[in-house]
Amino acid sequence: MNRDLNPTHDPQLRSWISSANQPGTDFPIQNLPFGVFQRRDQPQESRIGVAIGDRILDLHQCYRSGHLQNLPEVLQQACAESSLNPLMALGPWSVAMLRPLLQNLLRADCPPPRLSEDLLLQDLQVEMQIPATIGDYTDFYASLFHATHVGSLLRPHNPLLPNYKHLPIAYHGRSSSLLLSGRPIPRPQGQRKGADEPYPHFGATQALDYEMEVGFLVGQGNALGKPIPIAQAESAIFGLCLVNDWSARDIQAWEYQPLGPFLGKSFATSLSPWVVTLEAIAPFRCPAFTRLAEDPPLLPYLSCFDNAKQGGIDLTVEVWLQSALMKDQGIQALRLSQANFQDMYWTLAQMVAHHTSNGCNLRSGDLLASGTISGAEEGSQGSLLEITRRGAQPFELPSGEQRRFLQDGDEITLRGYCRRAGYVDIGLGLCQAQITASI
Repeated sequence: MNRDLNPTHDPQLRSWISSANQPGTDFPIQNLPFGVFQRRDQPQESRIGVAIGDRILDLHQCYRSGHLQNLPEVLQQACAESSLNPLMALGPWSVAMLRPLLQNLLRADCPPPRLSEDLLLQDLQVEMQIPATIGDYTDFYASLFHATHVGSLLRPHNPLLPNYKHLPIAYHGRSSSLLLSGRPIPRPQGQRKGADEPYPHFGATQALDYEMEVGFLVGQGNALGKPIPIAQAESAIFGLCLVNDWSARDIQAWEYQPLGPFLGKSFATSLSPWVVTLEAIAPFRCPAFTRLAEDPPLLPYLSCFDNAKQGGIDLTVEVWLQSALMKDQGIQALRLSQANFQDMYWTLAQMVAHHTSNGCNLRSGDLLASGTISGAEEGSQGSLLEITRRGAQPFELPSGEQRRFLQDGDEITLRGYCRRAGYVDIGLGLCQAQITASI
């Protein structure tokens, strides 16, 4: 039994909001993820909301109506802010106190409180926002299978570089181009050079790709020069979201040596609007990836008993594609990939411990992403680079179209969910975006 389970995970809990009890909902009462929204009739004011079924509970209005009065004042004030940063910065105790109180407002076996009409909102009444002020963004490369697939395309006889199994690889991304789910992605332009071309040329990418990832937002950060030990690393994480780290593979291939990703990545990264807390996913924890006997031993700063025992997460992530023609013809999106986060070689705690091991300071609201999630089996590759083997093996859509990489009008949807016998499924919502022509 997971030692972090508590009454908020009770699978028998039901809400008086009927949509929260429907099979297939991402947001049952056991989930209660956090996000930020603006009311369409008050677009100048951002507020924190909690997803419950097909409704959004307005925490600012809860505060004003006195429904949070049993919480410490500092926590009440954080719920009334315009971003999640102050709430996340309080640390895990804030979620541990807030979730039971919110459940008591929403659970079916308690008398429904007299809620004002402004307390529970519908999707059409709001416009979601990026949930936090994100100062920095780091993208890891934590899937052994993704690294092996890509390495096999570039270095068939030596797919993994020597450092891969010793430390979590990452690069520092650009936070200014983080976009909320639903924002279109203009096709980027840049320098490209074909293998048989003597000189590069400038133009729109012909190899636009997605990357199926899970992101996690920092709650409490660390002081500069003070690393976070791996045993405490998860205390620095507030929760999870979905991330699509778009990639222009032809731009990337020409520019990435010797310093790594730049314009082939920095044009856009999409993220989902709801942040699912680590506490909510406690029933779905699992052991960390089992390293092979021939793998190098972990250095002590990347190893601890709790991380090995339950550092993984049984979280299924999928990517779906619908072309403009498919939409016109009424053809549903095609699932391109389904993989599980428990197959990641490096855990969340190891990523945080390594990120701060040199004394780097993380701050509340920083976004860290896992890197592309891929599995060992066919159908679990988290990018078109892997699926089409750098475009050499195109696949066919139900409309008869072929794809090597993304075309204008294509819409990519990521979804993620946790499912385990004996517990209620919870989801991360959707991360969607459509490709548009170059500006």
